[in-house]
Amino acid sequence: MSGAAARGLRREWGLAVLVFAVALAAVAVGLESFVAPRGRFAVPLPVAAQWAVPVVCVGAFVCWFPHRHLDANRPDGDGTDDTGAAAAADRLYGTLGLANAVTLARGGLVAALAGFVAVDPTDPVRWAPAVCYGANCLLDLVDGAVARRRDRTTVLGARLDMAFDTLGFLVAPVVAVAWGRLPVWYLSLSAARYLYKAGCAARRRRGLPVGDLPDSDLGKYLAGVQMVFVTVALVPPVPTELVWTLAPVVLAPSLAVFTRDYLAVSGRLPSRR
Repeated sequence: MSGAAARGLRREWGLAVLVFAVALAAVAVGLESFVAPRGRFAVPLPVAAQWAVPVVCVGAFVCWFPHRHLDANRPDGDGTDDTGAAAAADRLYGTLGLANAVTLARGGLVAALAGFVAVDPTDPVRWAPAVCYGANCLLDLVDGAVARRRDRTTVLGARLDMAFDTLGFLVAPVVAVAWGRLPVWYLSLSAARYLYKAGCAARRRRGLPVGDLPDSDLGKYLAGVQMVFVTVALVPPVPTELVWTLAPVVLAPSLAVFTRDYLAVSGRLPSRR
């Protein structure tokens, strides 16, 4: 990737990383000021460090992933013919655009959420995970709408959206389990997406075909249900007993869809588009 557009993208990516680092430092200072220095580490650490260690780990991925895929900041290529699609694929946008900026903000919120796995749910922060993940879910409704309204739907945007959705489904349940808001077996939701991708990758390595997914939007609807449920589970006033009672009811359909999808792409079920 070279040229003026590529240089502009790298500058914007660098600015995004700088903004993330400044925000990280500001939140860490705030935590150190308002939260008692208690956490889950055997050796006592300042609460800012307890929060920052998981944030830096997750944030490293949030920063690396868009840089790795900057060359995909092109129109999605849905032209009316092959010539139009090819022309779209050859055009690299020189700016990330507002929609991708919103999606990057979602990644930052998920990274911030990860830090609370190492911080006790004391009064000053007990609403923070629900706010972080809830805001992430709301922005998930915004970034795609902004891209379509501005006619700036890109391959990069689709990849960021999928990556940060998956990351959120990993981080939010882990925090909820760490805070006792969800049972540990709910983490099977976090594992399911990665197991599905690993299964498809294993088939490709073995030279086996990977078919199309079933022509169904059920998975998208269930993902939305999961986002709402996990957000509600993190809301402090919601009774833990109620959350634990509803957890298997909400979890089972999503696991069933992941199973159906893998059976379909592996040829064990009919798949069609």
